[in-house]
Amino acid sequence: MPDRCEVLPGDSVVARRGGGLLWVDAPGSPALVAALHACLGVSGPGADRVLAAVAGTVSRLADGPASFALVLADPSGGAGVALWSGKGQPAVDGVPVSGSAVDGGTLASGFALGQTLYVGPGQPAAAMPPGVALDLVEGTVPGSGALLQLAATAAPSVAVPPATSLPSGESFTAGSDAGFGNSGRIADQPVVGQGGEQTAFWRPEPPAAPVLRFDDGMVVTVDEDLVLGRRPDGHDLVTSGNARPVPIADTQNVLSSAHAAIQRAGREVSLTDLGSLNGTHVAGPEATEWTQLEPGVPHPLADGDRLLLGWTVITFEQAPE
Repeated sequence: MPDRCEVLPGDSVVARRGGGLLWVDAPGSPALVAALHACLGVSGPGADRVLAAVAGTVSRLADGPASFALVLADPSGGAGVALWSGKGQPAVDGVPVSGSAVDGGTLASGFALGQTLYVGPGQPAAAMPPGVALDLVEGTVPGSGALLQLAATAAPSVAVPPATSLPSGESFTAGSDAGFGNSGRIADQPVVGQGGEQTAFWRPEPPAAPVLRFDDGMVVTVDEDLVLGRRPDGHDLVTSGNARPVPIADTQNVLSSAHAAIQRAGREVSLTDLGSLNGTHVAGPEATEWTQLEPGVPHPLADGDRLLLGWTVITFEQAPE
């Protein structure tokens, strides 16, 4: 089975890219969050020196209390590199990783990877009830920590001819760096859906429904009604089962918990502000000014329309008929 990364619900930030896994709680310190997030793409020899250099900037970039745990894992080599500070503490198979004190935190390198890898505050939290945790494949979402179950290295086996009669599977991804604004393109990673499992966001290929394309790379399929916000899981539309929550990482605290709703009626899709504090804005593909929506009044969306929620810019793309 593939790696499975369970994100525990919370208001901090959890990010995953490649072999990197990050938990950070640093409100008011976007520069520090961005610096840690940029490290997720680091791999190979010298990764420990990169983290040591980043550690030296923590005191300068942090504007107030900051806690984080960052791990760069190399499953093929069975080893990892980690940097943590404040309440952050990585753990392997439930055992906290040991490291050496450096400016700005604690650094560990060359430690062995086990079956599980945790990043978050203190000890791993208790197991979550089924259906509560999100399975993050790639991207950035709100969360109070993350537990990565590493896939065992497959042993060599007899070659099997490629299947030709099976239908193509779906590629699941949460290619999101929401809140960081300068992410590169992330390749899709195929994941086989398991019963009861769910990814944070998913994108079928080719798209059979409209999509919301975030300016940082995240793609969310509008296959049902959605509620977007900092922590939308508690909104009535979600708790009643009439909409799916789409959490957006918000290091600037400019998004409301349930900021806006996307609702479908056949091929027609509308955007509704849910009484957000900072408002929901929309602009056509060629428009040069944003129009603020009146709370509670649905606004029909057309292909290419741009949405502004806080500082998050999203483009609506209608699926071809």
